[in-house]
Amino acid sequence: MSAQEKVQDQEKNYDQGFSADVSRLLDIVANALYTNHDIFLRELISNAADACDRLRYDAITNPDLTKDNPDFRICTYKDTTNRTVTVVDNGIGMDDAELAENLGTIAKSGTAALMEQLKASKSETGDKLKLIGQFGVGFYAGFMVAHKIEVVSRKAGSDKIFTWESDGASGFIVREASEIEAARLDGARGTAITLYIKDEACEFLIDKKIEDTVKLYSDHIEVPIYLGAPAMVSQDSGAEPLNNSAALWMRSPSEITDEEYTNFYTHIGQTIDEPIMTSHWHAEGKIDFTSLLFIPTLRPWDLFDPSRKRFVKLYIRRVFITDDLEGLMYPWLRFVRGIIDSEDLPLNISRETLQYNPVVEKIRSAVARKILSDLDKLSRNDEPAFITFWGQFGAAIKEGLYDAAEHQAAILKICRFYSTHDNGDKLVSLEQYVERMKDGQDKIYYLSGENLENVKNSPQLEGFRSRDIEVLYFTDTIDDFWLQSVLDYKGHKFQSITRGDVDFDKFDDDKADAESSDKTKEKQEKASPDVSALITSMQDILKDKVHNVRKSKRLKDSAVCLVAPDEAVDMHMERVLKVNQKYNANTKPVLEINPSHPLIIKLSKKAENKEDIKDLAFLLLDQAHIIQGNELENPSEFARRMSDIMKNIL
Repeated sequence: MSAQEKVQDQEKNYDQGFSADVSRLLDIVANALYTNHDIFLRELISNAADACDRLRYDAITNPDLTKDNPDFRICTYKDTTNRTVTVVDNGIGMDDAELAENLGTIAKSGTAALMEQLKASKSETGDKLKLIGQFGVGFYAGFMVAHKIEVVSRKAGSDKIFTWESDGASGFIVREASEIEAARLDGARGTAITLYIKDEACEFLIDKKIEDTVKLYSDHIEVPIYLGAPAMVSQDSGAEPLNNSAALWMRSPSEITDEEYTNFYTHIGQTIDEPIMTSHWHAEGKIDFTSLLFIPTLRPWDLFDPSRKRFVKLYIRRVFITDDLEGLMYPWLRFVRGIIDSEDLPLNISRETLQYNPVVEKIRSAVARKILSDLDKLSRNDEPAFITFWGQFGAAIKEGLYDAAEHQAAILKICRFYSTHDNGDKLVSLEQYVERMKDGQDKIYYLSGENLENVKNSPQLEGFRSRDIEVLYFTDTIDDFWLQSVLDYKGHKFQSITRGDVDFDKFDDDKADAESSDKTKEKQEKASPDVSALITSMQDILKDKVHNVRKSKRLKDSAVCLVAPDEAVDMHMERVLKVNQKYNANTKPVLEINPSHPLIIKLSKKAENKEDIKDLAFLLLDQAHIIQGNELENPSEFARRMSDIMKNIL
């Protein structure tokens, strides 16, 4: 026998035990599903709003249902004497059978049944009806704060009023309502839910707590919500709704002014700056959601703090769910503020469950694509604004190059770097770099360092500058990490100029015709003395400190520099790994010497006697380490050698 048949088989009063699935659900809801007890009010208000929407829908074909009172509203109030909180709506209401079905059997949710009906009919009007609750689950959240719940309801168009009552454990009673209970209703229809509050939830017996909870979770519900019993908030009372009712993101972007966007941004972001970019759009298809997101002008002080609070709020059909959902936005977009309102997620879902919901992952990916696309448009349409954005948030964006492989191409498109082009004073894109590549150049050359000024003065740049080969400056710590997963851009591999040898011959050959090139090489050979003996001696002296010593092609003005061997990690990357990941490898660098430098020329004349050049060889190595920004292995020995040389000179 169904629950409805059992009800119809009773006289005036009757008892009925909960079905097994409801008993299990009640235990889960009361003890595990929700971590925040405030949620119960959100759920009850959402159900009340659904009841109003359902009646509005039914009144399209039967206007008599609302002729006595066409204005919908929700009232919520506390009674400290009886220790109760009541939520009242003047929506569709329920009869005795529906009370038993909807509140006694989880499989029978009034909202779910109606949505199935609308889906089957594919009514044009029905498609526009947006129900936000699930009465069969959300209702039970009330037992987190109440030891007893009474539901008084009168279905629109009916003369009878019924009461559903339960302690949330043994079962429920459905009976005709008393006059006192019937007086809780708002007019001739609707539902009043009264919760008898537990001692541990007595904070809800304070008006301010109710007001704050409504504004937090239900501020954008379309039905006005009032604080007070229906009789107290009549039109004559002049009472104002607690909720704003207007969800800005649900309006068309063409109808919203820049001032309205800015005001909304400062309201939700609790900030005083203006957004540098606004992204407002509605996604339809496999997933259906609306997003209104902002990129701030100023970087927050805690942008790189792992415990940084998130600033994108998740709504489900205009009902606030959480502002701390870990998987809603990629970590590299943690500076974005705004809201995402989903149509595909069920409202009665906990934050913990949301984190593992595949719909959330799809929303995250779609939002990332949209933001990256909008940033690309900003870079083309408003370059100064984009440069401001990149200076504030570029380092965070680049985290996505190793964190989100599916978005690598879009991120690389908007990446900007300083380079040797235009004296390193202007940011360039990878596309601009590729367009300026020399004939025969197949690699994207870069130099990593701690800051812009240091890398600009690196001796390893000299050979590239003299040949007008552009080199990118990578000065963010994250650069050394994403380079491990992004090996090329449009087929051009990234190549550190401080790692391995560089073949400049193909660029030198392009400078002149074959005859003049031969003459140039002949002059260079005459001008450059033979340093092979010096290299041999220095390599023997420094064998415990360096991988090897070799003649440099990249140096023009400096005497020495360090580079990493071909098979080793880039030197700056190795230093970063040692600091951040306790990297223990101690790769010996390659010491390159400039055969044309006066110091090297003089030193080469003494190369036969290793004892004469021993201190000088170590000083040159220390000099190379200092230029590279490395700590000296033995500062006292460096000071002694310097003192001895100065003493000999004087």
